[in-house]
Amino acid sequence: MKQPLMVLALSLAPITVSASSEDAWEEFRASVETACLALVDAPESATVMIDVNPFGSQSYGAALVTVTQDTGADRMICIFDKQTKTAEITAPFVDAAPAQ
Repeated sequence: MKQPLMVLALSLAPITVSASSEDAWEEFRASVETACLALVDAPESATVMIDVNPFGSQSYGAALVTVTQDTGADRMICIFDKQTKTAEITAPFVDAAPAQ
């Protein structure tokens, strides 16, 4: 009796997982963007762009944060812990000297 129920459950599982999976990923990406944006310390005149990696790693979400002002642009990485739902942001990257 258990086997027919298991077959029925497994046959319905891909539909349920598929339908909710994209919604879950969209919610994840929105959470990463919101958490990262809250950490950006930029004047209101600056343009802030947050490019969220669509899936992150197994444990973390990641986003490239770019803050553009009249003086140039700063790039930082924001890391989002999927378990605790907290984020941290790096200091801006220092532009490397051009190769000679």
